Amino acid sequence: MSRADDARAWLRDRGAESIPHAGGSLYEHLDRVHARLATHELSEDERLAGLTHAAYGTDGFPVALLEVTERRRLREIIGPEAEALVYRYGGCDRDRTWRALPETQTVWSRFTGHAESPTPAQVRAFADLSIVNELDVFERSAEIAAKAGDYFRSVFPTWARLASPSVMEDCQRVLTIG
Repeated sequence: MSRADDARAWLRDRGAESIPHAGGSLYEHLDRVHARLATHELSEDERLAGLTHAAYGTDGFPVALLEVTERRRLREIIGPEAEALVYRYGGCDRDRTWRALPETQTVWSRFTGHAESPTPAQVRAFADLSIVNELDVFERSAEIAAKAGDYFRSVFPTWARLASPSVMEDCQRVLTIG
């Protein structure tokens, strides 16, 4: 079995298929994010992070499949690099991080209250995952699109130098920017 297969089995064991989410279940959403990251030819670690990005819940989705005190378990399944991105993404305090990210390249943690200064490659992976996740939600929930669309249109273009070019092209297409 591949790490992705192991992660999917773990998600099913944790009940992700029965957790409602925009466009169906949390499991379906996670699988779509994984697939979309693959279309952008991002690394296996980034795709695995996309597949499990809500493991610890997120600032926008409070349901956790695993407590942050149990990070070792997710690391065993998807590897340390992918898990570190899941932790960074899930722990991100969006109010303190998103608008300032292009200038600060700092991610504030809602888990610890502390700031982290990831490497440029880690910032890119974080930006790519954040954008791709929100694009999936935007496309599947008219309510979220109406509520958050203007916010996404105001924030994500400022991330152009941080994110992968193909992710930004996808973002511009979906959000009809530019």
